[in-house]
Amino acid sequence: MKRIVFMGTPDFSVPILHKLVESEYEVVLVVTQPDRPKGRKKVITPPPVKVAAESHGIPVYQPEKIRNNFQEILDYNPDIIVTAAYGQILPKDLLDGPKYGCINVHASLLPELRGGAPIHYAIIQGKEETGITIMYMAEKLDAGDILTQKSIPIEIDDHVGSMHDKLSQIGSELLMETLPRLFAGEITPIKQDDSKATFAANIKREQELIDWNRPSKQIYNQIRGLHPWPVAFTTYQGNNMKVWWAELTNKQFDGKPGEVVEKEQDEAVIVVCGDKLGLRLTEIQPAGKKRMTVREYLQGSSDRIQVGTIMGE
Repeated sequence: MKRIVFMGTPDFSVPILHKLVESEYEVVLVVTQPDRPKGRKKVITPPPVKVAAESHGIPVYQPEKIRNNFQEILDYNPDIIVTAAYGQILPKDLLDGPKYGCINVHASLLPELRGGAPIHYAIIQGKEETGITIMYMAEKLDAGDILTQKSIPIEIDDHVGSMHDKLSQIGSELLMETLPRLFAGEITPIKQDDSKATFAANIKREQELIDWNRPSKQIYNQIRGLHPWPVAFTTYQGNNMKVWWAELTNKQFDGKPGEVVEKEQDEAVIVVCGDKLGLRLTEIQPAGKKRMTVREYLQGSSDRIQVGTIMGE
């Protein structure tokens, strides 16, 4: 029975770990990031992968920096290390340790979108497909030789949450197809073309701010590419307002970018974008309030969001 060390941290990694546990292989150790403060109250919270590992009775190791603390992993004598959204680059001595090396389940069609936020960028950039790549790990970020890939379409109403769940499931399935072929020596790794590499660095705060001068499709992709985390926002009457969801329209308006030009029977508000097309906002979160539908917000007070006012100023 092949011995596997699994390394992962967020929710994305959990279905992949479950699939390994259900397989004919033995998961001898799970490595994940340390417990971190979470939420406004900064409650120390274990990573989702730790919770999953403990539910299966698997030992868990949580080094602060893997580069200096990897011998314990090698002491478990793994045949292979499998990673999925672990969050740190592995040192060469660890990569070279297992007989079958270290492989990674990555949520993009490499060499496109190397880095920590590939699902976000695939949607923000308006791509019509993305996928999973399983590849050997290298000391350079997501640059190892490709073993297998599988693509899936990005539908017009998909967002980070929906694609996250689809890709996590596909990743677990593709891994189960890849491992027996890898162990049997049936896969010829393919080198990545570095000249075609693009990058998906972690989202920064300035990327969450909506610029209403941009075309409506780009703003829509930004909103769904940041939903349900970290969430796009605009300013309105001096305060930040998160925009959780919006819908495209084919209506053109004469207003300025960011201008509220229509209230649709108190169900939504339409805001003009840079291409003069309206974007229909349906779910928002005003400063200091909870997430709510625009309908709930407008019903709370008759003077909330008036036609003719400008967002983004």
